Amino acid sequence: MALRLLSRKTLVSRILSYRSSLASLHSHATSFGFQLVKEEEKSKLVGNVFTNVASSYDIMNDVMSGGLHRLWKERLVGKLSPFAGMKHLDVAGGTGDVAFRIFDAVNSVKLRALRKVDESSLGETQIYVCDINPNMLNVGKQRAAERGLRDNKSLVWVEGDAEALSFDKNSMDGYTIAFGIRNVTHIEKALAEAYRVLKRGGRFLCLELSHVDIPVFKDLYDLYSFQVIPNLGELIAGDRESYQYLVESVRRFPPQERFATMIANAGFEKVEYENLVGGVVAIHSAIKL
Repeated sequence: MALRLLSRKTLVSRILSYRSSLASLHSHATSFGFQLVKEEEKSKLVGNVFTNVASSYDIMNDVMSGGLHRLWKERLVGKLSPFAGMKHLDVAGGTGDVAFRIFDAVNSVKLRALRKVDESSLGETQIYVCDINPNMLNVGKQRAAERGLRDNKSLVWVEGDAEALSFDKNSMDGYTIAFGIRNVTHIEKALAEAYRVLKRGGRFLCLELSHVDIPVFKDLYDLYSFQVIPNLGELIAGDRESYQYLVESVRRFPPQERFATMIANAGFEKVEYENLVGGVVAIHSAIKL
């Protein structure tokens, strides 16, 4: 299978072409990677991407990040500080990677001993795994079954849209979204929904691929993203185009400071972010007061 490499000139040309077309962007168009599409088309296109990658999603995450995504998710859950009896919503988490970590943290014997947890409260814990793509949810349910958690009532699998959640106002103690918010059509709507469903004092946490500002590292990261990741997608998942979209979508996502401002504009307080691996990923956190 031949591998295709983009020259730096071609890559720059694509980006400049996108920016040029962006100047004439009207209110009913949005970005799908470096393409401009109608707003009503984006969710379908993104859905197709994740339908295509669902079965290879976890192995590709391991390959693309060298396994680092596992540490990043552990860091995310550590910042959440899960507790027995909590009602938690994990959005765009279909494969269960974050939800299983939250479940394990709540049920950790060591943590329960340290926190002197009332064992009866464990059964009240509810971790809702919400994803718009049923194929991703099916992968998560299969993984739950492999862990012996098929019928565990603490894990609830829900097909739903981050921009129009089906959960009640002030119903959740925590909200997480990992590698998902850049794929929604209207980030502001997803943030408003996160704020709506959280209780007062509830934690918002977002783990997302972000922007590298270190000059030499940025060049290497761009080279890896555009020249290597799509080829890995072609070799391992048989799908170059979906991974081309994924790396392009990162470049269209707001930089760390701008995203933090968007979170604050949604009503959240104590907005902070932590860069990991020089900004390759960032964890944004906030509280609903």
